[in-house]
This record gives sequence, structure tokens and C-alpha cells, in this order.
Amino acid sequence: MTDTPPPEKPKLPWFKASPLAHGIMLAMFALVTAVLLAVANDSTSAPIAARGAEDLAASLEQVIPHDLHDNDLAAAMRPVSDAEEGTIKVYVATKAGAVTGLAYELSGPGYSGQIRVLLGIAPDGTLLGVRVLSHTETPGLGDKIEVAKDDWILGFAGKSLADPEPGHWKVKRDGGVFDQFSGATITPRAVVKTIYRGLMFFDRNKAALTAPLPPKS
Repeated sequence: MTDTPPPEKPKLPWFKASPLAHGIMLAMFALVTAVLLAVANDSTSAPIAARGAEDLAASLEQVIPHDLHDNDLAAAMRPVSDAEEGTIKVYVATKAGAVTGLAYELSGPGYSGQIRVLLGIAPDGTLLGVRVLSHTETPGLGDKIEVAKDDWILGFAGKSLADPEPGHWKVKRDGGVFDQFSGATITPRAVVKTIYRGLMFFDRNKAALTAPLPPKS
């Protein structure tokens, strides 16, 4: 009895057997993936940008009262370069063409991370309002810097470099006039320092900050 040879395996089509074909297929897969990611990014970037613009406008309105300006604050931004703070984005409030207020953001190190602070300042250097934009401070202690948790941050409105005097721009524990929180001194200390830096930034750059905006073309 003769052995029957095993049936031959079917040959793969050339495009499956060729190493070159494998490379082409991988390249096509990568291309399709890239296209899909680009489409997804385009579909989400516009809503994210719109939300960011809304958040910015809402924040600016909290530190510059609406009745002080008749312009679009978010659209009236001028960069101001400073030797100590670098280049700061400054939003300029105007009414009938005259500068009525300025808003800009500075950050300072808190207990557990950077604290972003937005300041609104009148042309004479008086604080119109201050808000904390973001932080990672301890819930129940350091988060009292948020206006939603405590009214502490509202106490800076009306203050300036002259009120209180520079030596008193500290929390009470450090010999200043501003309250600290029970169990959380580092956080309010950081905010006070950042606000003071913001006032010093204004003082150093007052002429550039309060200059009229160029007319729209």
C-alpha cells in the first residue's frame, strides 16, 4: 500500500505573502487612523475654544464691573513685557474710548501647587476685584480662597499699594493686615503675595497699561 502524499497547502496570494505588502497595509492603517484622529480633533476643538472664551469673559466680568466698560474685554488684549513677570496678557476695559480698567493673571506657589489669580485694577492703581481661577489647595482649608466657598477674596477690592502700606501686604500672622485661615496660613499668604506682585506690576508699567487702545482699522 503506497502512502498518499499530503495535499499541498494552498498558496497565499502574493499580496499576503509579500513583506512589501505587509508594510503597505500597515501604512494604510496608520493613514486611516491619522485621518480619523484629525476629524475627531476638528469636531471638538471649536466647542472647546468656545467654552474657553465663555469662561474668560465670565472671569473678566467678575473683576471689572460691567458698568465700567462698553467694549468686549476678551477682545481687547495687549501683551505687556515686564522685567520681573515676563510678558503678561492684559485685558483693557474702555468706555467711550478711555481706559477704565485692566485685568490680568498672575500665578504663585501655594501649599500644594500653583494658584492662578485674576486681578482687576482701576487706572489709579486701586483693585476693582480679585478672583482665584484655579488651585489645588486642601479642600475645607485652603479652598476658602474661592469666592464660592468664602468671601475672603472679596476683601481686596478697594486696596492698593498705598492701602495698606507695602510693609503690611501680609497675613496677620506675618505682621500684615489680611486674615489667614484656621489651619491654613500658607494658602492665603501665597494669594496676598501674588496680588501684591500684581500691584507692583501695574506700578512699574502704568504708562503702558493705561495708554489708549489703538483705533480699530
